[in-house]
Order: sequence, then C-alpha cells, then structure tokens
Amino acid sequence: MYLAAVRTLSRLELVGETLRAALEELAEAAPAWLAPLIEPEWAKRYGRRVEIGKLPGGKAAVTTRAEEFGQDGQKILAAAWAASTPPHLRRLPQVEILRQVWVHHYYWDADGCLRWRDGHAPPPASLRFDSPYDTDAHYCVKRDTAWSGYRTHFTETCDEDCPELVVHVATTISTVQDIEMTDTIHDDLAERQLLPAEHVVDSGYISPARIERAQRVHGITLLGPVVADNSSQAKAGSGFDKAAFTIDWDNEQAICPRGATSVSWTELRMKGHTYLQARFTEADCRSCPDRTQCTSSATRPRSVAVLPRPLHEIQTRNRLEQQTEQWQRRYAIRAGIEATLSQNVRAHGLRRSHYRGLARTHVQHVLTAMACNVARVADWIDTAPKTRRGATRFRTLCSATA
Repeated sequence: MYLAAVRTLSRLELVGETLRAALEELAEAAPAWLAPLIEPEWAKRYGRRVEIGKLPGGKAAVTTRAEEFGQDGQKILAAAWAASTPPHLRRLPQVEILRQVWVHHYYWDADGCLRWRDGHAPPPASLRFDSPYDTDAHYCVKRDTAWSGYRTHFTETCDEDCPELVVHVATTISTVQDIEMTDTIHDDLAERQLLPAEHVVDSGYISPARIERAQRVHGITLLGPVVADNSSQAKAGSGFDKAAFTIDWDNEQAICPRGATSVSWTELRMKGHTYLQARFTEADCRSCPDRTQCTSSATRPRSVAVLPRPLHEIQTRNRLEQQTEQWQRRYAIRAGIEATLSQNVRAHGLRRSHYRGLARTHVQHVLTAMACNVARVADWIDTAPKTRRGATRFRTLCSATA
C-alpha cells in the first residue's frame, strides 16, 4: 500500500471540499459569472478548508449537512450547464470533478429532489475517488489494512553471483488486484528483453491460468503457491474433497470415491472464470453411506466444479508439489523481495507519495528503485571491510567475566 499525497477525507468532507475547490477555480477563471450565484452563508461555509468533526445529531445531521452541500453544488452545476454559460467553464478541471463527485454521492428521488447516497450504495471504489486534488487516489482494504492511494509492484533479480537489482516497477490505482498485473509485468519484461527463466511470486500473483500463459507466451516458469482447495472438506482435512474425485475427461464425467458417475457436465462461469461442473444424481447421493463426508446438504446431490483440463492439471500438480520440502527450499528465495520492499520503505520513503496523480507517483517509484539499485551496486563494488560497531562496556565486561 502506498499513501496518496492528500488528506484523508470523510465522504461529507469530500463533497464539501470538492465544491470549495470548484468555487476557487471559478473565482479565478470567471469572477463576474460566479458573483451573482454566491449566497450569503457561502463565505463561512466554503471560505476555508472544509474540516468537519463529529456533528451533534448523529446520522441525521450528517445527511442534512450533506444535502446542504448537494443543493449548493447543484446550483453551480446547473448554472455551468446553462445555454448562456461560456462552454469553457464547464470544462474546467475542478468543475468536471464536481460533476463526477455529485454523481457518485447523490441521486434524484422519485419527487425530483437531490438526495445523499446513504441507504443507496455509492459506486465501487474503483470508480469513485477520495480527494478532488488527486482523482487517481482510491480507497482500498487488504486484509486488516485500509488506505487511500496506490499499489506498486517491484520485480528484482535474484542471481547468486550478481547484485540483486530492481528491473521493473509497476504502479496502479489501489483497487487493481495483484493477479491482474502478472501478465502486464511479463509483457513489459519481454519488451525490454529482461524475461527471467523462472519468476518467483507470492500467491496474490499466481493462478493456473497465469502459469499456463507465462509458459506458453514467454517460456517463463511461474513459481508460487497456488491457492489451496477452500472447500469445507479440504479445510477440515476429512471427507471427500475435490481431489478425491476422478475426472474422466474423454467422457466428460466425474467419478466419486464410491464409484458413482456424474450424469451432467455443464460449463459454469464464476468470478470471471470458466469451470466445468459435474453433477451426480440425487438417488446415488441419498443412498450413499458416506453422504455426510461428501456434502452438508440434506437433500441436494453432490456436484464438483473443475477448471478446464489443462488448467486443472496445472492446479493439481502445483498443489501437490508445493507440499514437498524440495519445492519449499526452491521457493524460499522469494523472501528477498520482502527485504527489498522494506529497504525502499524505510530508507527511501516509498510508503508515501510525494506527488499527486498516478503518472507522477509512478515516476517517484521508478526513481526510488533506481536509488535502491545505486546503493546495492555500490555495496557490491565496495570490497573494503565494514567497520564494526564497538561493543558496549557492559558487553565487554560480560565477555571478560565469561
């Protein structure tokens, strides 16, 4: 996670500050046009940075204040889009941002009144932004960490006889998941003729489809832990999980551990992936003595969804291999990237962006990686022995006593 160079705003502060930014821009670009629209209380409401703490009155007070902002902003938007208004005013950056924020956080009810999106969910975080001053900064949550900003992805070399250098940096908005970047990183490395024979990644970047594409398109062995079977049987370590079923690809059937054969084979789309679902008959499952080990449903028969054959075989093979000690030793080298990220965060200020916008933030990340590389090459070239820190008096005394 990498924090944007903007204040953290509540939704209420966001709409107020967005309107204030638009008013400031219009006051500079067209003061004569804006002056007749200004209401007496606006100087106090928008004359300085909008900061709102806890409002007395709770949720109702928040809605009331938000709808005050909404009516004020709508007055500006309606005037900006009036036929008599010079077209360049509605193209001003902060006016366009005002329009987008109002779409994100307000809606028109059946009576034609502008309402705050409270019970009505706003658009997803990937579409809305958290500051009128950096529209590339988005809110995101990963496990227990929440932030507004960006993500960055470092790729480094890990050859034993060379310094470990960062060879690729990718910066995205915070809502882009790691798995979405694997193919992009490989394509960029190929364009720069820096493709590795083996690319070691964590579980966030790998899937059977990514493994297959990396090998087919670029000849890369993508090494990382494939996500384990998350079925209740697999998690419990008992019963019949997916691996207990035999897949007869030629006849498009699944065979259960008790020998029953599935009767249907259909294509299924789940979370953007294609699966093949094999379903067993209710008669076979109801009379099975091991029903409780196979399914928790009291009435429905068991079904098994598997990836298409090439991906299923990759998934099965990798899940078995990553349990071996040899695979664990081979994968241990990936821990080096954690040290690289830590070095860049602690020594080079990578955690917080100093600029606004995705493009400038990416430049910062590239320059940070370059600084890291310079330091590592210097350490590699410098063969002089390092000065060791002298022992403390107490430690010297302990050594003498021993």
